[in-house]
Amino acid sequence: MNSRIAVLLPCYNEETAIAQTVAGFRAVLPDAVIYVYDNNSRDRTVEVARAAGAIVRTERMQGKGNVVRRMFADVDADIYVMADGDATYDAASAPALIARVLDEQLDMVVGSRVTQETAAYRRGHQFGNRAMTGILAQLFGRSFTDIFSGYRVFSRRFVKSFPVLSAGFEIETEISVHALELKMPVGEIETPYYARPEGSESKLSTYRDGFRIARTIMTLYRIERPLLFFGAVGVLFGLVGLALAVPLIITYLHTHLVPRFPTAILVTGLMIMAALNGFAGLILDTVVRGRREMRRLAYLSHRAPGGDDRRQDLGGA
Repeated sequence: MNSRIAVLLPCYNEETAIAQTVAGFRAVLPDAVIYVYDNNSRDRTVEVARAAGAIVRTERMQGKGNVVRRMFADVDADIYVMADGDATYDAASAPALIARVLDEQLDMVVGSRVTQETAAYRRGHQFGNRAMTGILAQLFGRSFTDIFSGYRVFSRRFVKSFPVLSAGFEIETEISVHALELKMPVGEIETPYYARPEGSESKLSTYRDGFRIARTIMTLYRIERPLLFFGAVGVLFGLVGLALAVPLIITYLHTHLVPRFPTAILVTGLMIMAALNGFAGLILDTVVRGRREMRRLAYLSHRAPGGDDRRQDLGGA
């Protein structure tokens, strides 16, 4: 039997570009079902998408993460192609991405963006991408070259085992972490990345999203490596406490007195905090391991992509 392919396009105020996006995917994936999930657009996105032939649905909770959660829960398919509705991603690359998933039985293939247009891919976002890529490589031993890409192809077992928690644009990071955390077979293919059509405006903000990146990095360390995170905090408390304690100890050895009693109390509190952080890290590390095992079991409950199916004709891919 052929693989059922769904194209998922989250949208917010994309009336200028959505018709072009739908037409692009329709041309290269004529048998796919194309879904446009509108996220409270104030323009004619819904009408234009419906006129272009897409199945249009609405998610009222604002934020891309909320839209992805709804799409993954509602849509039933074997292969999922996710892109933005702003016509910046290359629809013609979709068959190659899908073929890679099926041929190598991968759970996700990322369309790594390649562009010469500064307006398409701003330098601030490129810097954030490189920073997060390095963090993930440090945490998991491997990473992607473009973890913020919104152009991805997923297997069914990825989509149906992925508990979406993010509400906003952090969703791409969460998707990447989920794949790396469970050691899924994944891949990347370089794809062209274009500037938005004239009249279409980006919803990203370099400074606001940069703050989100920094917050996400801290959250990743806290959630995925609690022993490292809380251990580092504990060591910091311990070092400060030790620095304050050394003069007290020297004075006590010479006089057998503790003249700065409040400092002694502070040192005691700092050492208690250091110990508590260390124990918290140990306990949470055990919890994270158990959670990871449960997610792995949920993932394994679905069959591999293309495992029992013949490949669908993907237009010569």
